[in-house]
Amino acid sequence: MTVSTEGMKVNWGSRTLRASVELLSSMRFSISLLTVICIASIIGTVLKQQEPLSNYVNQFGPFWAQVFSLASLNTVYSAWWFLLILAFLVVSTSLCIARNTPKILADLNHLKEDVREQSLKAFGHRAHAALAESPEVAARRIGQTLVQSGWKVKLQQRSTGWMVAAKKGSANKLGYIAAHSAIVLICLGGLLDGDMIVRAQMLLNGKSTYTGGGLIADVPAEHRLSERNPTFRANLLVAEGTQSSTAILNQPGGILLQELPFAVELKKFIVEYYSTGMPKLFASDVIIHDKATGEKTPARIEVNHPANYKGVEIYQSSFDDGGSSVTLKAIPMSAASKDFEIEGTIGGSSNLTNGQGTGAEKLTLEYTALRVINVENFAGNSGGASGSGVDVRKVDLHKAIETRLGAANKTVTQKELRNVGPSVSYKLRDASGQAREYQNYMLPVKMDENADSPSMYLMGVRENPADPFQYLRIPADAESSMDTFIRLRAALADPAQRELAVKRYARLAVGTDRPELAQQLIESASRALALFAGPDASAQSAASAAGKAKPAAGLQAISDFMEANVPEAERSRAGDVLVRILNGTLFELTSMIREQAGLKPLPQDEKTQAFMSQMVLSLSDAPHYPAPMAFQLKDFKQVQASVFQVARAPGKKIVYLGCAFLILGVFGMLYIRERRIWVWLAPQSDSPSERNGDFPERADDGHSVSESAGKSQATMALSTNRKTMDGDKEFEMLKTKLLQAPL
Repeated sequence: MTVSTEGMKVNWGSRTLRASVELLSSMRFSISLLTVICIASIIGTVLKQQEPLSNYVNQFGPFWAQVFSLASLNTVYSAWWFLLILAFLVVSTSLCIARNTPKILADLNHLKEDVREQSLKAFGHRAHAALAESPEVAARRIGQTLVQSGWKVKLQQRSTGWMVAAKKGSANKLGYIAAHSAIVLICLGGLLDGDMIVRAQMLLNGKSTYTGGGLIADVPAEHRLSERNPTFRANLLVAEGTQSSTAILNQPGGILLQELPFAVELKKFIVEYYSTGMPKLFASDVIIHDKATGEKTPARIEVNHPANYKGVEIYQSSFDDGGSSVTLKAIPMSAASKDFEIEGTIGGSSNLTNGQGTGAEKLTLEYTALRVINVENFAGNSGGASGSGVDVRKVDLHKAIETRLGAANKTVTQKELRNVGPSVSYKLRDASGQAREYQNYMLPVKMDENADSPSMYLMGVRENPADPFQYLRIPADAESSMDTFIRLRAALADPAQRELAVKRYARLAVGTDRPELAQQLIESASRALALFAGPDASAQSAASAAGKAKPAAGLQAISDFMEANVPEAERSRAGDVLVRILNGTLFELTSMIREQAGLKPLPQDEKTQAFMSQMVLSLSDAPHYPAPMAFQLKDFKQVQASVFQVARAPGKKIVYLGCAFLILGVFGMLYIRERRIWVWLAPQSDSPSERNGDFPERADDGHSVSESAGKSQATMALSTNRKTMDGDKEFEMLKTKLLQAPL
């Protein structure tokens, strides 16, 4: 029996209804729906799902973001049209099964023994032989042989002879039923575990998504789903030392709260890292509190090792900050700012005021993240030389080939991974609501292998989340702090301190016996130091109030002065002299502030020279820092939180059953061949081939056909649903085995 691809034809109802039933039950319609689902699944895999609309706007532009939203391409698997297609696929496939299953089941026991003996000549696999047995004896022998080989056999006696009909591989047709039933089961399981039931509750029970903020306890009941909700998949965040029994379901345009029949208490969160800084193990030691009985059940939840309680699976999804407390020290970046310390909690905020009086600037400090481990790659590029500078005699060909063969994680890029310690991220928001994101490291970082190079404090800033951080590098002093930088910034802003440093530099450079030269040096050094320090706070405020650009400072101010006042032919020489004067004056200013702080003077060696070179660059870049202050992480107390995915999935077992059916069905259809065999046995007669052409004049074995009592003439034919080489071999084997009693 061939499975029909046509639709089910019914004799009742209107013409439109009959046409609809025929269309829905046709296999072509099912395949079309399956194709659309595959295309939609590809879109859902390529395009990130359930992202904020702003992310799609940033990546694809406002037009395509609107298209994605209108077509629900950003929520494909919960879109109404996707669920509708699934429902149609279930109906269509079910009708296909209902149409073909009775025929398949009836055909399982039908061996087609009524086939006409003349029709056996039309088969591709056929053979003839003369047997030294009567038709009845031969029929019973052949039938018994086939039964012993696993064939289902039926003998039929006719007036002119015996027909042996046999069948093997009936599971091939059962594979069709199993495979199509699998599609129905998997789709039903997907519909049960999808958003269909949640959508139904929103429609029938008056539930709606919540778009506001505040505490979970204050969310009204119309935004909450009952503990008896038959299916859900939500996220539950629990900080160490706390417990929670309300999970969050993300929905388009807002959230729903899912009440759980238990509360999860997080005793301890454990995370281990690879050498690359990537997490290797998430584990949570929890206690599950039953709301009804008060029973406490300890459990350990790891990735791929969920806990199950009252039919709800609890998966380890990720981890987050659970409200760590941090202590930050303000680093003044403008003359109006002062240093201070402030305490806060990750996820919280603090109000700040920069300046005094009516011109004071209102700021909001938002604590966004604390990372206690930051692994960075500090590999140098010394081994990456190329071109004429490479000595080919020193190239290790074997090593070069080995780096490119074998495991996929091999790379020619050298890695030197180091943990640079904790970092804090925060946002500084002004009164208009505009904010920048900052990331500052707690400890100084050694940036290269040069022993004389100072370690750097890294102060990162970026305008947009998609941009990389740009860092202000501040050298750590002999006490491994930024205090020298802070004091030097304050001294540069003080004209009296600058004057003392200039006079000290002139006295050391010229002495006291050449007053005219000393005075010229003082004037040049004062001008260079004033340009480098930039205008005072009042001048900066006036420029800002007038809407003018911020006055230049640092090395840029000196460069602008040179271009405006020194002829081009003399700029190179004059610039070198001015930079040497600036470096010497800054060194004396640094020595002064260290003496005033009661610290040891800096030794005049290469290490100090490298420190001062980086300090000059840092002081030059500091006026361009976009905030009046930076915040250094001084202390913290980490509190971690686990993010669990809680799911009640009644369709899971249905999907598993469907997967098992699919495996069995595909195996049955592809690897089991349905074969049928017929053997017609008729008594020999006087030259039957000459009379009616039923048999050839000679049998295949070469014996002549003549009348002989108790003898028979056999015609065998084999049919299979797929033509294969195995079918040819099997026919030859059966021909030898069954027609083994020739004359």
